[in-house]
Amino acid sequence: MRTLVALVTVLGGIGIAAPAGAEDIQAQTARLGWLDKITARIGEVRVDVGTATRLGVLSITVRSCVRRVPPDDPESAAYLDITELAEGEPARDVFHGWMFASSPALSAMDHSVYDVWVLRCEIPSDAETGGTEVPDDGSATPAPSDSGPAPLD
Repeated sequence: MRTLVALVTVLGGIGIAAPAGAEDIQAQTARLGWLDKITARIGEVRVDVGTATRLGVLSITVRSCVRRVPPDDPESAAYLDITELAEGEPARDVFHGWMFASSPALSAMDHSVYDVWVLRCEIPSDAETGGTEVPDDGSATPAPSDSGPAPLD
């Protein structure tokens, strides 16, 4: 028993422990899925962090995109600012907060026409290219960037 206690004390003292989880990776691009509830059209759009894109009357700005990789459960989460910019109406905030790819209902946007959700955060080493679909009518287009992302506290 004394030997076991001494061994545990020594091992604990030199820092042998269970491996820590993976670090979060700050991604540079968010891939978002969208649904137009009126026309039943769906698609995907890539948005660089710190920039905005237009989806119909919505302006979607990605403030941050974070990806966690194994050994932890893989997860992508993005902080989005979504504003409705209907013509002749004042801008209306629709959503501000984190959306999680693995649990889209956890923090969902409530809008009468559009659903938007996070598919994944992409980093340069992702070999996948293409596959981004935007509406034929150009309703998902890059918007002019503002002064950059606001600090996330």
